[in-house]
Amino acid sequence: MHFRTEKTALRCLAAAALVISLIVGWAFELRAEARTPAVGTLSPAALKRIDDTIRNEIATGKIPGAILLIQQHGQPVHFECFGVRDPDTGLPMTPDAIFQIYSMSKAVTSVAAMMLVDEGKLALDDPVSKYIHSFAETKVGVDVSDEAGEYPLKLEPLKRPITIRDLLRHTSGITYGFLGRTQVQKLYANPRLYAGDFDNADFADRIAALPLDDQPGTHWNYSHSTDVLGRVVEVVSAQTLYQFEKQRLFDPLGMSDTAYYISDTAKLPLIAKGFPVDRSRVAGIRDPTLPRRWESGGAGLASTTRDYARFLQMLLNGGELDGKRYLKRETVALMTSDQIGPETGIIHDLFYFPGPTSGFGLGFAVRTSSPPGTSWPLGEYRWDGAGGSFYFVDPVDDMLGVFMVMSPTQGGRIQLNLKTMIYEAMGKGLRKD
Repeated sequence: MHFRTEKTALRCLAAAALVISLIVGWAFELRAEARTPAVGTLSPAALKRIDDTIRNEIATGKIPGAILLIQQHGQPVHFECFGVRDPDTGLPMTPDAIFQIYSMSKAVTSVAAMMLVDEGKLALDDPVSKYIHSFAETKVGVDVSDEAGEYPLKLEPLKRPITIRDLLRHTSGITYGFLGRTQVQKLYANPRLYAGDFDNADFADRIAALPLDDQPGTHWNYSHSTDVLGRVVEVVSAQTLYQFEKQRLFDPLGMSDTAYYISDTAKLPLIAKGFPVDRSRVAGIRDPTLPRRWESGGAGLASTTRDYARFLQMLLNGGELDGKRYLKRETVALMTSDQIGPETGIIHDLFYFPGPTSGFGLGFAVRTSSPPGTSWPLGEYRWDGAGGSFYFVDPVDDMLGVFMVMSPTQGGRIQLNLKTMIYEAMGKGLRKD
C-alpha cells in the first residue's frame, strides 16, 4: 500500500508539474505574441481594389501607365503592369520598363557611403572638407533686411564643419533651388549651377562656392547633400560613383538595368515616359538617354522595378542577399533609425517631406508614430522620386513595395492613396470606430 501510494503521489506530482509547465509556456507565448506585432497579409480582393484604383488613374487620363510590386517574405505577392510605358507610341507597360527614379537614387548613394564606413575608410563625423577641400571655405548666408526693405545676404562663418552624417541626414545646410524663396535658395536656382558638361568633382565645388541656408546640424533641409556625398564616395574609393556602385552593388545584386544614363540603344524603347506636361527637368536631371559626366547621386539613376526591389530586399534582410553581405546588420539598423528626433534639437523646415509621423535616418524617412486612426508599422522606412515613383520597406510585416510611374504632377497624391489602401487591406488602415 505504501508503494502504491508513493507511486500515485509521484504520478500526481508529475502531472501537476506538466500542467504548471504548460501554463507557464502558454503565458510566455502570450507575452511573446503581445511583444511581437502580427504580420499582416493582403487578400486577393484587396489587391484587386488596388489594381482597379490604378486602372482608373489611367482611364481618367491622369497617368499613362505604372508598375506595382509588393513583396513579402522575400517573394513577390503582387506584381502588375498597367497601361503604357510611352503615351506617344502606345507601347504597353512591361516588367522590364526603365524609369528615371530621381530621388530614389539617394538610398543607393547612402548605402554606397555606408559600405565605406563599414570598411573603416570613412567616418560619419569626418568633416566633408577632409575629402572635398573647397568646403573648408563655405559660409552660411543670412538674410538681413535693410531700410529699403531689401534683403541683402550676409555671410557668416560655420560654427562647426559639415560632416558626412550631415550629408546623409540632410542637416548640412545645403539646399535645393526649387524649394522656398530665401536668398540662398534663389542662388541654388540659378541655371548656371547645371551649365556645361561637368562631373561630380565640378558639381561639388560649385555647391561649396554657394552659401549654406543654415548652420550645419541645425535644420533638416532637403538638398543636394547626397550629390556631394556621391563625390565623397568617389574620393574615398578612387572610382567614379557609377564604377563603385556597379562593382559593389549593381553587378553583385543583379541590377543590370540600373545606371546614370542608358547607353544600350536596344534598351531605349524600354524607357517609360510621361505625358508632355510631366516631361520637365528636375534639379538639373535631363533625358536619361543623353550621355553626361555628372552622375547625380541624389537624383540621377534610372532603374527597373525588379532591380530596385533586389536592392530593397537586401536592406530588408539586414544588409544581405543570396548569401552575400553588403552592409553590417547594425549599420542597416542605424541607417533606418531616426537621427533627427527631438533630443537632437534639429529643426524641421517648412518643406519637411517625411511628414509629422516620421523622422529621418541616414538616407531614409523613418516612421516614428502611426498616422491618426491607423496602426501603420513603426520603423517602416521609405522615400520617393520627383517622377512619382516611391518605395517602402516594412520590417514588421517583412514586406516591401515599389511603385513605378512617370508622373510628377500626380505622384504624391497617388502614393498616399496606394499606401493607405495597402495598409487598410492588411487591417492597419483607418479604423472604423
